[in-house]
Amino acid sequence: LEGMMLFGAFIAVAVTWWTGDPWLGLLAGVALGALLGGLHALLSITVRADQIVSATAINLLALGITAALIPSIWGQPGVSPGVDRIQALHPPAISDLPYLGPVIRDLNVLDYLGFLLAPIGFYVLYRTPWGMRVRACGESPEAAASAGVNVIRARYVAVILSGSLAALGGVYLSLTQVGLFQRGMTDGRGFIALAAMIFGKWRPIPIMAACLLLGFADAFQFRAQAVGLPLPHDLLLALPYLVALFALTTFIGRATAPAAIGRAYVKE
Repeated sequence: LEGMMLFGAFIAVAVTWWTGDPWLGLLAGVALGALLGGLHALLSITVRADQIVSATAINLLALGITAALIPSIWGQPGVSPGVDRIQALHPPAISDLPYLGPVIRDLNVLDYLGFLLAPIGFYVLYRTPWGMRVRACGESPEAAASAGVNVIRARYVAVILSGSLAALGGVYLSLTQVGLFQRGMTDGRGFIALAAMIFGKWRPIPIMAACLLLGFADAFQFRAQAVGLPLPHDLLLALPYLVALFALTTFIGRATAPAAIGRAYVKE
């Protein structure tokens, strides 16, 4: 997740800088995420490499390649020039509402998409034949295969989609929050997303709730620094990670992962 987010953030800014169009940057980021998801699927499903090793390799590649390309493309180390961002929608009917308006008026299309993805993901995974097949491939691939499911294809599609969504998270950081790319700008958020998945017990709606909680902790540390809250600076910076660590240590024993998670499927 971390590496795919970082690659997505980088290529989105690079394409936006070249074309001047942040929407093309968004598409490029999502497409690269799909390619990286395909690479991860190739290594972990076809080659049957250890999934943790292949994921770590992608994370390290992302850190090294993006850091090396920044000075090669923009001639300056560590950070890119500013680019056009994806702008907030400012819906007139809602922006003027008391209390709610100031919160909603600065949201952009990716914010709304993020809220929609959880119920859409729930419906797809729990109410459609394809989603049930994917879940079966995660619980018992042998049983799914005996029922006629193409386990390899289902897993490939799932990993490629997850790569696209992870890269979309990186695009959100670079093209809506800051309008540039900075070395290592994901700053561990991919691992926080992994913690949210475990905290949410692999279910879309609880995962969204976990993301909102961890996002609140992340936003709180920025707001606390802005208003001069008398707390140590390092403690505020560590707050999102402390909340994620607390969630993991508290709930990881209660979270039931898919039975076949991390296990390669060998077609008989």
